[in-house]
Amino acid sequence: MGILDGKRILVTGVLTDASIGFHVARVIQEQGGEVVLTAYPRPTLTARTAKRLPTGRDNPPPVIELDVMNADQLAALEGNLREHGFDRLDGVVHSIGFAPQTALGGNFLDTPWEDVAIAVHASAYSLKSLTMACLPLLSEGGSVVGLDFDATKAWPVYDWMGVAKAGLESTARYLAKYLGPRNIRVNLVAAGPLGTMAAKSIPGFESMTELWPQVAPLGWDVKDVEPTARAIAALLSDWFPATTGEIVHVDGGMHAIGGPDK
Repeated sequence: MGILDGKRILVTGVLTDASIGFHVARVIQEQGGEVVLTAYPRPTLTARTAKRLPTGRDNPPPVIELDVMNADQLAALEGNLREHGFDRLDGVVHSIGFAPQTALGGNFLDTPWEDVAIAVHASAYSLKSLTMACLPLLSEGGSVVGLDFDATKAWPVYDWMGVAKAGLESTARYLAKYLGPRNIRVNLVAAGPLGTMAAKSIPGFESMTELWPQVAPLGWDVKDVEPTARAIAALLSDWFPATTGEIVHVDGGMHAIGGPDK
């Protein structure tokens, strides 16, 4: 018996076994839950990765193609889930973030609105659009958990993605407000920097990965996704029945201190 025994949960953001979403799906399965994965832009790669989950090659979870910026695919999501036998969801994991290269790496002052709009749409508004697409299957309530990165500071090189994460945090609070009466909890996990493919594509990302382990009170291993995955699994479970609109920091304590000692 695990803390997610019998839960049926949709997980986004699984591309390779280095993806945070992959480790979230793994922990969900280890804790007794059943997962369905969405994939973009390469469903075939996600399908291959799914075979590395604990259920193995013989019983991998279903994979549904979903671009969260595509209204038609969002509208079709409920039907696609039902076709795969998911007529009920107990949880949704939003592990999605994207910004064009022009919006990252110190280009803040020169980024055009068109690229900012993509970052905000893909990384913040998509929490609302994905949740609403899943809402008919959350009829018995449930838990929505998004992956965040502390947006209270202007981090080097993060630029407009930082703005998008601030939007994500606000979106989560409003979703918590409006979906609370339906017994749906909405929370975020703000992780420290992790060495995913997406993170490594950010110019200058190594400046944060070098700083974090030195300064975080508990230390920080950029290769260890387990603490983040476990926190997400906990919020998906029934162990936080009265918690919503919250940001749980899984960052070694970095958010709580002012900076490196002089």
